[in-house]
Amino acid sequence: MGKFLAGLILVTAIVAGAALYYLQIYAFYDEVSGNGTDDVLMTSMVSGQPEPVLYDDFRAIDSDSSPIRYRACFTTTMSQAMLTETYEPYERAEPLVAPGWFDCFDADALGAALEDGRALAFLGQKDIEYGIDRIVAITEDGRGYVWHQINHCGEVVFDGQPAPEDCPEPPNGN
Repeated sequence: MGKFLAGLILVTAIVAGAALYYLQIYAFYDEVSGNGTDDVLMTSMVSGQPEPVLYDDFRAIDSDSSPIRYRACFTTTMSQAMLTETYEPYERAEPLVAPGWFDCFDADALGAALEDGRALAFLGQKDIEYGIDRIVAITEDGRGYVWHQINHCGEVVFDGQPAPEDCPEPPNGN
């Protein structure tokens, strides 16, 4: 009887582990189809408003389960020099890891490229959702990446603290 119960526990643990793995890596992500006009926006230094960027080969994933699960990849012919003169830089860019099956987005390689200057990060859209910014990074060879990142207002408010003075009030009034 003991061997049967031990086997049942083992099988249950394997099934639960496989289900948990599938749910985390595959189940909650959906591929996003681009609309061809405003999938990649970057905030202009002049107007302060997000503007469309020229791009090709757009691929993206998103999830309703979290506002920071968005990831996208694209290519652009726009040079880094032109981009730095036109769009608002983003200083604290930290690419978030994408599921392994979304192979165009390598957060570790992108993070290294940002650190050594082979990639530049820009503000795509501020507060795409309260406390969440959309970040766009462009490498020297024209590969582009987009992800959502918690901004400094979100870090404080999501931690249960009142919004800092330089932040808008959160929608729920915290």
